[in-house]
Amino acid sequence: MDPVLADRLQFAFTIMFHYLFPIGTMGMAPFVAAYTWKAARDFDEESARIARFLTKIFAINFAAGVVTGIPMEFQFGTNWAAFSRRSGAVVGQPLAMESMFAFFLESVFLGALLYRRRRLPSIFSAWAAVFVCVGSWLSGFFIVATNAWMQHPVGFSIAPDGTIRLENIWALLFSPFLRWQFAHVLTGALVAGGFVVAGVGAYYLLSRREESIGRRLVRAGTIVALVFSLIAIFPTGDDNGRDVTAYQPIKLAAMEGLFETTHGAPLAIIGMPDAAGDHLIDPVFVPDLLSFLAYGNFRANVQGLNAYARELWPPVELTYYAYHVMVGLGTIFVAVAVLAVLLLRFGLLWNSRWMLWILMLMMPFPYIANEAGWTTTEVGRQPWIIYGLMRTAHGPSPTVAAGETVFTLIGFAGMYFLLGVLFLYLVLREIGIGPQEI
Repeated sequence: MDPVLADRLQFAFTIMFHYLFPIGTMGMAPFVAAYTWKAARDFDEESARIARFLTKIFAINFAAGVVTGIPMEFQFGTNWAAFSRRSGAVVGQPLAMESMFAFFLESVFLGALLYRRRRLPSIFSAWAAVFVCVGSWLSGFFIVATNAWMQHPVGFSIAPDGTIRLENIWALLFSPFLRWQFAHVLTGALVAGGFVVAGVGAYYLLSRREESIGRRLVRAGTIVALVFSLIAIFPTGDDNGRDVTAYQPIKLAAMEGLFETTHGAPLAIIGMPDAAGDHLIDPVFVPDLLSFLAYGNFRANVQGLNAYARELWPPVELTYYAYHVMVGLGTIFVAVAVLAVLLLRFGLLWNSRWMLWILMLMMPFPYIANEAGWTTTEVGRQPWIIYGLMRTAHGPSPTVAAGETVFTLIGFAGMYFLLGVLFLYLVLREIGIGPQEI
């Protein structure tokens, strides 16, 4: 096997597995903070039960995220030494800030939440929950800042030896590419958090237990899911797409399966890209819509893949399908959330068991959409590991053989399978126990 392919497969596997857990922490943190505050402010025992219940699930996500995040950082030194040697002075800064500021903030105050002894949370516990939320979001911000720099390098210079130097940390942290990328990532996590909370509440209602708590969880979860499903489309998805149009037009063409440069480019709703034949098979188009979404003009000219050297194309099929999975699921999320909120508004949701089943079964799908979005982002950037500066083929460690990487990948797969089973067992166990009396 090609060592570059082996290194990419290992990193893709570990990061996609790891990313499942930050989705959970970023998405559930505001619920933990909101219910903890309500319990402390209003002396509300039911809110305190919900807050403690959600804090336990949050903590399981956090612990699994820590365990799965550590191997990725080691891979920078083992599998991607050439990349680290050239760009470590830049990417090391936001990664260090994530560890020093966000991780410690989140972990210290999470400990305070888990080990409080009072029947009702104090104002200190309420602020601790807020800081846990801030820490989880800050952690995501610094990680996405690192990725955004790799997508659109800013604030750097090239040293005589070819290494990349960071000249302006503020340019990196306030990159034009980062702004909407992070907003879209955070929005996706909140969609997941909303549907998970609503799904757990629906489970309690369907089981005819903890019905008062179940109603509160369904109400809060569906409203959050609706609001952020809409925000995921506009403005965060729309403006993130405009940044891709401006800075990575080849990725845009691959996402949309557009092979020929076109005035009034159509938007492909469905279709099967054939990169060898340079066309979409059996497409369904909306005329002129891609031009409008990309440039705000129905007759604007959109560059197709054939306008660029084929060696600069990303893997077209994978980029296209991942993007359309994300968009398709996002559309379903809006439809489900709108229907649930309408039933809620007219007092029909509690007796609509079919809708409660849908909410419960929806829980895994926001995770799939988030993973598909990141696949679009990372695969669509290829063949660059740092866009326009360094190709992925030049990033691996020259002394690590493909066989070594495949061997460790098999080991990771086995360990992560066991970890995944343990994670599901612990989370489902907490849901089975339910919000306990305090």
